[in-house]
Amino acid sequence: MTVKEDPVSTRRLLTLAALGVVYGDIGTSPLYALRECFAPANGVAPNHANVLGVLSLIFWSLLVIISVKYLVFICRADNKGEGGILSLLALAFPERVRRGRLALGFTALGVFGAALLYGDGIITPSITVLGAMEGLKIATPQMHNFVVPLSALVLVGLFSVQRFGTGGVGRVFGPVMLVWFVTISVLGVAEVFAEPQVLRAVNPFFATEFMRREGWTAFKVLGAVFLVLTGGEALYADMGHFGRKPIQRAWFGLVLPALFLNYLGQGALLLTTPGSVTNPFFGLAPKWGLFPLVGLATAAAIIASQALISGVYSLTMQAVQLGYFPRVGILHTSPTERGQIYVPTANWLLMVACLGLVIGFQDSSSLAAAYGIAVTLTMLITTVLFYFAARRLWGWSTGHALALCGLFGLVEIAFLVANLLKVVHGGWFPLVVGGGLYGCMRTWKWGRRRLRDRLQASMLPFDMFLADIEDRKPHRVGGTAVFMAGSPTGTPIALLHNLKHNRVLHERVVLLTILTEEDARVPVSERLEIVKHGQGFYRVTARYGFMDEADMAEILRLCGERGLQLKLSDTTFFLSRETVICRQGVAWWRGLREKLFAFLARNAQSATAFFGLPANRVVELGMQVEL
Repeated sequence: MTVKEDPVSTRRLLTLAALGVVYGDIGTSPLYALRECFAPANGVAPNHANVLGVLSLIFWSLLVIISVKYLVFICRADNKGEGGILSLLALAFPERVRRGRLALGFTALGVFGAALLYGDGIITPSITVLGAMEGLKIATPQMHNFVVPLSALVLVGLFSVQRFGTGGVGRVFGPVMLVWFVTISVLGVAEVFAEPQVLRAVNPFFATEFMRREGWTAFKVLGAVFLVLTGGEALYADMGHFGRKPIQRAWFGLVLPALFLNYLGQGALLLTTPGSVTNPFFGLAPKWGLFPLVGLATAAAIIASQALISGVYSLTMQAVQLGYFPRVGILHTSPTERGQIYVPTANWLLMVACLGLVIGFQDSSSLAAAYGIAVTLTMLITTVLFYFAARRLWGWSTGHALALCGLFGLVEIAFLVANLLKVVHGGWFPLVVGGGLYGCMRTWKWGRRRLRDRLQASMLPFDMFLADIEDRKPHRVGGTAVFMAGSPTGTPIALLHNLKHNRVLHERVVLLTILTEEDARVPVSERLEIVKHGQGFYRVTARYGFMDEADMAEILRLCGERGLQLKLSDTTFFLSRETVICRQGVAWWRGLREKLFAFLARNAQSATAFFGLPANRVVELGMQVEL
């Protein structure tokens, strides 16, 4: 999606909507990030030198990773408007060039990075909502026991409104986030005026001096500093919802200045009132403003979760279309923006997982220990894939690409090692989630490939089938039969079974293959190819991008425009439903993999629902296939 030629008012609306959806996560980091940097476990006192050092690390981290890496470079690598790690993987290593071990290894790495984003998508709503509701304990200690139940209630409400779509959510959330960023700016500026020396933190000398002076202790603090970057990967994944330009305008025009002013304000407060280290964000507010700020922070925390939730939707759709996930229901929530989608299955599973985290960890400080590892790994994998994408897309030299990606990689490796210290304190959770989903994704891809190979091995070449039809001349009945075919060259199994058992053929037989390309979108003019084979047989190949939704009504309409008139009331759709049979006597680990694939296959959405076929015009022919 591009917005170059949109009217000014439309650009402003898109920027405001992007503010509400994309920047909620990173925009609410001030709720807990600086507090965690000076947590007692890190052993860093909030004195003058340490405060300036930590603020300098925060400023340069935001500048190098978010501003330069993501918004200047990574967002340029869009797949026809779509972002996200699977889009980047398709650009760096297209399916047609994935042959050598190196390419296959990096492909697996990219899929693992995508799986890790799901772990981030679970933690983000939990930690931001808990962090906001904990302001109630500052306002009145009597509310301590209500923080967890209220957080759970907020999460249930958040996931319940997702069906209205990111566009509708963004129009509501955008103005709220605008008020949020203006408010945290004002709170920060007021404290900076009282202690203006914190402005010196923009000098990178204080960051390097802090690392040199504190050594291992400073290195542990890096794990907390990384909390200011959460949301960077989701920013890229959400690019298809609003476009690159609105996201860039929102960041440089409002979000970055507001964030740094607030961090400076919190730092200034620590210099004047070291006791406020327990919650410096809410310490910025006057007493009369605590309850309104808690309310605004809660609203912002709800919005913060939206960036990851909508990013998970986009990632799920890409994974389904690229063959890494079973078919699930995907609803388009906007008549004009194809990137705005809602995935019910992902939505409710995320909600259950988030509620489990809130109830299990109880407070945001405990969750902060689990946060960061999955995001850092994903960011590092994105950097590696960007190196190959930049060389392939723009012809960058090895030195040019290596210098830039090496800079990003060194910073992210430092963050990764610092975050690895959190593994035993909860950091294992996103790794377990990511590892489990990675196993499912690789198993589904492996199983579909094996299934396809088994079916193709028993598939009759189409020219032989046509020759047999001409010799035998089976009985023909009126109407049109559409056989869904996985292969654009062979004879569909369902066609052979129908002829074998029913011993009839329709007057017109259409072999329909729907292919998913590695481009995000396929233009309508290039979508359909029709080949007439004679004897009433036609082969239709429909091509869709991984962010397009295959629509049977559209395919029938395009067929009519190209001379193949298909009347829905006179057409029967034949599908083959494969029941996977696991082999006996195989190694236990391979047996587990086959059982997992069989389970996923049984629970995948039916082709009838996924492709929008009219249920009363569908005939399914079952078969058993042994892996």
